[in-house]
Amino acid sequence: MLRRTDDAGFWDRIAPKYATDTIQDMAGYERTLDQTRQWLSGSDTVLELGCGTGTTALRLAPQVHHLLATDFSSGMIAIARGKAATQRCTNAQFMTATPQIPAGPEAGFDQVLAFNLLHLVRDRAALLRQVQQALKPGGLFISKTPCLTEMNPLIRLAVPVAQWLGKAPYVAFFDAVALEDEMVSAGFTILERGRHGSGRKDARMFLVARKGADQSA
Repeated sequence: MLRRTDDAGFWDRIAPKYATDTIQDMAGYERTLDQTRQWLSGSDTVLELGCGTGTTALRLAPQVHHLLATDFSSGMIAIARGKAATQRCTNAQFMTATPQIPAGPEAGFDQVLAFNLLHLVRDRAALLRQVQQALKPGGLFISKTPCLTEMNPLIRLAVPVAQWLGKAPYVAFFDAVALEDEMVSAGFTILERGRHGSGRKDARMFLVARKGADQSA
């Protein structure tokens, strides 16, 4: 999993700038939101992992009963809470937590969301097992993940340098095929896959996966 001592400080430092950065491909982002909404309903209880400053959580909250959004950066969560208060969003809760499933009464989610997170997680297999445990029978895991091995090979050279300079967190390199294999191995059935970018090539894979290997679309 992400280690607090290694990476949370990085995200805390960049949180103010992150909150003001514009979304580079707004049309692609809107397509992702639209596709996600197709799988949500007004009675659902949803968990978002790695919510950042809460932009996506606040966009999706009106479609569900309750949305718990977590991030291990307290700086990110502070900004998200401020946004929620400004927008008077009453059914989204923001909590500082490691990328793990909250225990206790929070368990039993209809959907777990993870956007732009899985490539930042050190132990994805453990996280996927936790998502399985958190979901209700037939629950959905909806994710969108940059598959870095599908991007410019120079990134492999640039990332270690940026990390050494404190300009980048831990990241993992894998492609969409490997990511799907990991999900299937964890007991998920892939229901939908897509790439919503506006350009000719999009390395960000959108996946909807159902808990339970024996279920199909």
